[in-house]
Amino acid sequence: MIYSMTGFGRGKIEEQGREMSIEIKTLNHRFLDIYIKLPRTLSFLEEDIRSMIQQHVARGRVEVTVSYTCQQSDVVEVQVNRPLVEAYLACFNKLSQEYNLRNDLSISSLLTVPDVFVINEVEEDQEALRRMTKALMEQVLSQVKEMRRKEGENLKKDLLERIEKMESMLKCIEQRAPQVVEEYRQKLKNRLKDLLQGSELDENRFNMEVMYFAERCNITEEIVRLFSHFKQFRDALESVEPIGRRLDFLVQEMNREVNTIGSKANDLTIINLVVDIKSEIEKIREQVQNIE
Repeated sequence: MIYSMTGFGRGKIEEQGREMSIEIKTLNHRFLDIYIKLPRTLSFLEEDIRSMIQQHVARGRVEVTVSYTCQQSDVVEVQVNRPLVEAYLACFNKLSQEYNLRNDLSISSLLTVPDVFVINEVEEDQEALRRMTKALMEQVLSQVKEMRRKEGENLKKDLLERIEKMESMLKCIEQRAPQVVEEYRQKLKNRLKDLLQGSELDENRFNMEVMYFAERCNITEEIVRLFSHFKQFRDALESVEPIGRRLDFLVQEMNREVNTIGSKANDLTIINLVVDIKSEIEKIREQVQNIE
């Protein structure tokens, strides 16, 4: 089973006044690259989230966004800065006495004084937050993995069709290759007869020339290796392990063998088939870039 590197998932969980939402997006990347955006309250969960992702994703860019709110009344604590309030009161009383002013200080006026009230965030239950995060991450990762699996199945179907198409063209090349030598033999013989104008043909030299041509344009090894690469590619598509890099390597080797066939063939029919095969290889290369 193959997996695409493109996926998306989103989920939300509510529990005892806490609300958490997680969104995960995965994209193409040569390696596993994880980016996590967390609110400060949940910063201690970064390694837990990273570890969970590594258990489910082998390759790709993974972007995780976590949002969190808490409506519990005991998560915020307001305290009075008593030393500061007492200092202000003493100052106000002194001003009232020295300048004969009416002291109309009230609670509302104290609220306007900076730093009179100190707001502290009470540390939340980290274990409860860990449980929430784990449950939600499993849910969202399951969505991501299912999307990657479905797209992977579509990619596999397309790749198998292209491999089959290339195999068919390669068989045509394999059948055409021996005819190239025979046609060259006949053309060369006819040309020499015209040039010799009735003189005797040196059969040994003629056969050596044909043999040299046959050796120079022999593509048997390249055809055998290319068929082997096609088989390895098919086998890899049935693997349960991540295969993106392996497929990428096989595509490079296919391209190498096809280029060699094109340079050695010395035949228009084979060259046209080589161009068609290279076109399919390029399409496969693009698809392989999205496989985990």
